[in-house]
Amino acid sequence: TTLLNALSGLVPDGERIITIEDSAELQLQQSHVIRLEARPPNIEGRGAISIRDLVRNSLRMRPDRIIVGEVRGGETLDMLQAMSTGHDGSLATVHANSAEDALMRLQTLASMSEVKVPFEALRDQINSAVDVLVQLTRHPDGTRRITEISVLASHGRERFLLATVCRFQAQPVAADGRVYGQFTYHPLPRRVAERLYLAGQPIPQAFGVAVTEAHLTTREAE
Repeated sequence: TTLLNALSGLVPDGERIITIEDSAELQLQQSHVIRLEARPPNIEGRGAISIRDLVRNSLRMRPDRIIVGEVRGGETLDMLQAMSTGHDGSLATVHANSAEDALMRLQTLASMSEVKVPFEALRDQINSAVDVLVQLTRHPDGTRRITEISVLASHGRERFLLATVCRFQAQPVAADGRVYGQFTYHPLPRRVAERLYLAGQPIPQAFGVAVTEAHLTTREAE
């Protein structure tokens, strides 16, 4: 939630944002925010409103961006379709141990929908919808840090190919019980650099741009 709040602070004020959560925790500061919250069933087992219901209905509200607190079921498929049909810059969280595991879990969660979609087609959806994965890790000293930023470099029904552009290299726990380390940076894929250029955003000097795909630190996820 804290990371989503921090990332949402970079969203321009004029955009229409819809947040979808189990319990409203996000605190967006923009002026045009619609907050949707899931509702459990009443004592008679009726009246429930699920995250999936909210994702489907949010598409009728002309959003520029959709922010989902967490995807954990069939709503993942609806979220992927929303991201790949004109809602660039949407955000969602998913619990996983690594960026590769996050892609696998997205594929599994999307398959939990009542719409039976082959795994190959789900891979196509994920490759089309997801641009960047940001991994947040809780360290032994209790601190939470961004430990990896990866760009999804695969296309269509190719096997997932992740290009790591930033990684936190943690050191062993120090004598004071704290975890220290440093960030290492890798060149950005050219298509990412081009999108930043077209958006009028400068490329940070720490990254640079990969001359060819061979210059990327990539790894495949089955």
